[in-house]
Amino acid sequence: MTADRPRTDGLAAADLGADVLGTGGAEAGTSGAEALGADTSEATTSGTQTVGAETVQAETLGAETLGAETLGAGTFGAGAGVPKGSGRWGDLGVRVVSGVALAGFGVISVWLGGWVFLATAVLAFGVMGWEIAALTDAPVHRRVRLGIAGLAALGVLVGQFGGMAGMALILAPLAIVATQRRERVLLAGYTLAMLISAVGIIEFDRRGAVIVVWLVSIVVASDVLGYFVGRLVGGRLFWPAISPKKTWAGTLAGWIGSAVLGLGFALWQHGGWGLIVISPLVAMSGQAGDIVESLIKRRAGVKDASTLVPGHGGVLDRFDALIGAILAVQVLQLVVDLPLGLAG
Repeated sequence: MTADRPRTDGLAAADLGADVLGTGGAEAGTSGAEALGADTSEATTSGTQTVGAETVQAETLGAETLGAETLGAGTFGAGAGVPKGSGRWGDLGVRVVSGVALAGFGVISVWLGGWVFLATAVLAFGVMGWEIAALTDAPVHRRVRLGIAGLAALGVLVGQFGGMAGMALILAPLAIVATQRRERVLLAGYTLAMLISAVGIIEFDRRGAVIVVWLVSIVVASDVLGYFVGRLVGGRLFWPAISPKKTWAGTLAGWIGSAVLGLGFALWQHGGWGLIVISPLVAMSGQAGDIVESLIKRRAGVKDASTLVPGHGGVLDRFDALIGAILAVQVLQLVVDLPLGLAG
């Protein structure tokens, strides 16, 4: 009986190959029998049909699943687009619950400001430092990841004071370069940029909660509109080699929504009319931050930075766009007078 089973399975697979390739069942059966050295009559019709149906179902499911995820291949490969209305909404409920929880925590942090906001920023960016260290380390001990997380948190806590204290920001990047891992230079540069943005958001909070609210609103609006419009409208992909789910429709919706949001802040007298132009630029920078983090994850061969935030992945997955947006405002305020009391 042990010898009969592999011959039967082989014939079933051969019959399936014949069905898929459009060849005759007899040819495939004969081929499978010859390859296995077995008699074709030993495979029953019901066994072949059962295995064939299961295999076809598995292959179909695999094609549907990998089509949206695999880069340059499958249904949504490079040069293809996302069909209208074909997006998956299975993760929507979890995303909403996690998003609301994060938003509530963020609102409380911004509302209270001061040391509460500082502690939240230090904790969040420390966790992101841990996620970055975990993404690309080779056989690095878990304590090394925690050490890099601690250096990231320390860098934010000390670096906010500027001057020589700002040198603390390079501690975590140096640790990344010094430990055994892939993509050291890329990871170190990204970590430094991330920590600089942390110092930036703390400084913005000191100047007024409206600045933080505006920044976060831009990022959230761009992300939410990109998610829903991208799945409802579909269309061509924005950059399939890096972000296989981001569409042009969703990206443009994020820019337009940011401009409308800037108009709203101006009408509510929380900013100048220049926000109508600046807000989409900040949204673009946020999307760039998202793409850069996607590139790092592709290099690391993972889908999410971690699983700490259900439906979203890791903390870095949730704040990658905010990092890009903060950096953009930090640069913009050096060259123009931003209409939110940021200049100077």
